[in-house]
Amino acid sequence: MKKLLVIAAAMLLFACAGNAQEKAVRVISEAEFKAEVEDFSTDGWKFLGDSPVVVDFYADWCPPCRRLAPVLESVAKGLVGKVSFLKVNVDNASALAGAYGISSIPTLLFIKADGTHAFITGFMDEETLKEAVKVNCGIE
Repeated sequence: MKKLLVIAAAMLLFACAGNAQEKAVRVISEAEFKAEVEDFSTDGWKFLGDSPVVVDFYADWCPPCRRLAPVLESVAKGLVGKVSFLKVNVDNASALAGAYGISSIPTLLFIKADGTHAFITGFMDEETLKEAVKVNCGIE
């Protein structure tokens, strides 16, 4: 019986530790982007959300994208509940990348709650990214 309790406690501890490591940045597919952010196949821009969003267009093979990933995660953790952070792999979302003219990565799409949006391309350090989010997502 003691063994079972120890095993159960260890499993619970492991599960809790796993939850503590949850990512603040969610990877989404092209279809999820189309349903949650903007339907890029229609004419004109129409934001589908109601709160600020940052979308990182990246690729796994891209060194600056890999350098940006932990910076994005850190900034996202500090803004949970204020801004949603998403990632789209351009290798799996060529129609989406083409619709927005994404030719260099990483490219970040910043969207304010009112749908106003801006793109910034290239790596940013944490302080620069925080400032870019404040300015381009309209948060304090």
